[in-house]
Amino acid sequence: MPSALGRVLTEAATAQRDVGDQETCEKLLARVDRRIEELLSAETARWSEVDARVAVPVGAVAELVSAGGKRLRPLFCVTGYLAAGGGSGDGTEDTVVDAAAAVELLHAFALIHDDIMDNSPSRRGVPTVHAKYTDVHALRGWAGESRRYGEGVAMLAGDLALAYANRLAGTLTGAAAEVWHELVAEMIVGQQLDIALAAEVKPDPRLARWVAVCKSGRYTIHRPLALGAAIAGRPGLDAVFEAYGVAAGEAFQLRDDLLDAFGESAATGKPTGLDLDEHKMTLLIALAAAKDPQVARLVDDSRHSDWNPAELRAALVASGVRADVEEQIDALVADAYGALADAPLPAGWRLRLEELADMVAYRDR
Repeated sequence: MPSALGRVLTEAATAQRDVGDQETCEKLLARVDRRIEELLSAETARWSEVDARVAVPVGAVAELVSAGGKRLRPLFCVTGYLAAGGGSGDGTEDTVVDAAAAVELLHAFALIHDDIMDNSPSRRGVPTVHAKYTDVHALRGWAGESRRYGEGVAMLAGDLALAYANRLAGTLTGAAAEVWHELVAEMIVGQQLDIALAAEVKPDPRLARWVAVCKSGRYTIHRPLALGAAIAGRPGLDAVFEAYGVAAGEAFQLRDDLLDAFGESAATGKPTGLDLDEHKMTLLIALAAAKDPQVARLVDDSRHSDWNPAELRAALVASGVRADVEEQIDALVADAYGALADAPLPAGWRLRLEELADMVAYRDR
C-alpha cells in the first residue's frame, strides 16, 4: 500500500476512534447525571414519608445539582478512566459512573459549605442554600435567628451531600480508594487554610498557591483523573496526571480569581468581588500585593471596619497584575501540555486533555 494512502487511512481510523471515544465519554457522563438524580430522588421519597421537613436538606442538594454547573470533576474522572483504557469490556463502567457521581456530590458538599463561609448570596444564578432558607425562616416568622436557621439547613445539606458521595465511593478498593480518601482530605484542609489566610489577612503567594493546588489543581483535575485511571487498572499514570493536573488546576484557579475580581455576574452566575469583600487571600491578591505597595497597603487596611473594597479593586486594575496573571496562565497551560508530551496515552486522549486545559484556563464563567 502506498505510504500516502496508508497515512490517510490511519488518520481516518484515528479520527473515527476519537469520535467513538468522545461518544463513550458523553454516554458515561449522562449516566453520571442519571445516577445522581436517581439517588437524590429516592432519598427525597424515602425521607418525605417521615415528614416533608426531613427531606429539606436532600431537596437542597438536588436543587443545587440540577441548577447546572460545569461538571468538571466527573468529566476529568471519566476522561482519566477512558484515557487509561477503561471501558473495554472490563466490567468497570458502573464503578467509574459511581465514582464520577461521588466526585460531583463531593463538589456539592464543598460549594454549600463554601457559600456559608464566603457569605455568598447566590450560586449558579439562584440563591445559595443558606440564603434561601434564611429568607424562608424570616418570611414565615419562625422563632429564633433566621440566619442561624438558614446556615443550619445548609450545613446539614452539605453533610448529606458528603454522606452520599462516600456511599457512592464505597465500592472503591485499592489504589482507587486511596485516591478518593486523599481527594476528600485535601479539599477540606485546603479550605481550612483558605479561611485562615482570610482571617489573618495574610497575602502570602506560597501559601495562596498551596490553597490553589489543593482546591483546584488536585481536587478538580489531578485526583479525578487519577481516580478514573486507578479504576481502569492503571494507577501508574498518577505522576503524569499530577504534573498535568497541578498546572492546569492552578491556571483554573487563577482564571477563577480574575473572574471574581474583574468579571461580570451575568456571565459567571454568581456575585463578583466576593473574594475582596470577604478578605480572601487568593493567589491573585497575593501576587498583586507582592508586586504593588499600594495593593499591599490596601489589603492591610482591610483589617479595619471602614475599609473600601472598591478602592482595592481599583488598585488591582492599576497594578497591572491582570496582564501578569494572564501570562502566568499561558505558562501553566504550556506546562500542562508539556506533561502530556511523552505520556503513555493514546494520541487522541493527549489532544483531548490539551483541549480541556484550554477550556478550564480560558473560560468566561
